[in-house]
Amino acid sequence: MNLKLKIWRQDETSGAGRFKDYEIRDVSPDSSFLEMLDLLNEKLVEAGESPVAFDSDCREGVCGMCSLTINGVPHGGHRGTTTCQLHMRSFNDGDTITIEPFRANAFPVLRDLVVDRGGFDEIIQAGGFITCRTGSSQDANEVPIPKPVADDAFDFAACIGCGACVAACKNASAMLFTGAKVAHLNTLPQGKAEKDRRTLAMVAKMDDAGFGNCRNYGECSAACPKEIPLDVIAKMNRDYAVASVKGIIGK
Repeated sequence: MNLKLKIWRQDETSGAGRFKDYEIRDVSPDSSFLEMLDLLNEKLVEAGESPVAFDSDCREGVCGMCSLTINGVPHGGHRGTTTCQLHMRSFNDGDTITIEPFRANAFPVLRDLVVDRGGFDEIIQAGGFITCRTGSSQDANEVPIPKPVADDAFDFAACIGCGACVAACKNASAMLFTGAKVAHLNTLPQGKAEKDRRTLAMVAKMDDAGFGNCRNYGECSAACPKEIPLDVIAKMNRDYAVASVKGIIGK
């Protein structure tokens, strides 16, 4: 395959970025999108040019590092697929592919296609934990969890924190990400002790980090490579309302 690439190049956060055109030839249809970028970078290095900076790690759709917007859609628009799982056979010979970083004020560009998603880390630090005793390990059957509850918790925990939901949202909202993390821990009996404090803290940190408000467009769930449902937002809103009322009564 022979392809034309329009890639966003930016030296630093405060610098002015721009799209730069590249051509790449003899790309295998069976190669992944990131392997195609690796091939481009090899050719750029051989030519004495600066390689394109982009994030990647596991390349198995697990870590969420491959945060690229491809032809205007986070991760390329294939449902349930991360950028590293996207293969070049999804494109046609001679196509022009536009590649840019996730766009959001809360995700400042560090260089080229790399963005700072530290805001997600701050949200997790605010309440993404449970209280557990130290010492000997707890017996697995000590806290029985009904299968429907366990299944829901596993579905919510599938979020990999890639940031596609933020990039797809017109308001750059992190409600789907935060809702998934809150719902995961609030659903399990081990997380009930911090439920109210967790919900209030994580929502407050989400706002402080500069993410926008949810307008129920649904683009976040559509772009999510793990197909996290919008139900997590509704659940978080309910938990937040209950926690807020308890806080007012307790004063």
